[in-house]
Amino acid sequence: MEKKTALDALAGLAQETRLDIFRLLVTRGPDGMSPGAIADRLTLPNATLSFHLKELARAKLVRSRQVGRFLYYSAHYPTMNGLVTYLTENCCAGARCDAACAAPTPRKRRVA
Repeated sequence: MEKKTALDALAGLAQETRLDIFRLLVTRGPDGMSPGAIADRLTLPNATLSFHLKELARAKLVRSRQVGRFLYYSAHYPTMNGLVTYLTENCCAGARCDAACAAPTPRKRRVA
């Protein structure tokens, strides 16, 4: 990934609503969600959602596809994975990473 592409992706995610949209779409997988479902889930006005989806698409973080009359948005995983690779490609100066560099294991939530 080129630096400009990485900067565009980081800028696309550097806003609370866009980050929420992107994280929601990542959890939905390649099938994605309709704009109406995204707006309902995140309680966003349609105009606000449209603006943020446009910005995420410009940063190549989301893709849209049309099925009949319906539009669906999904995370664009190649850009997401490319960004993670770009950010970590020189981890530990090329040496084998140890536990300090490894991603933390998510903690399971305790059910009360």
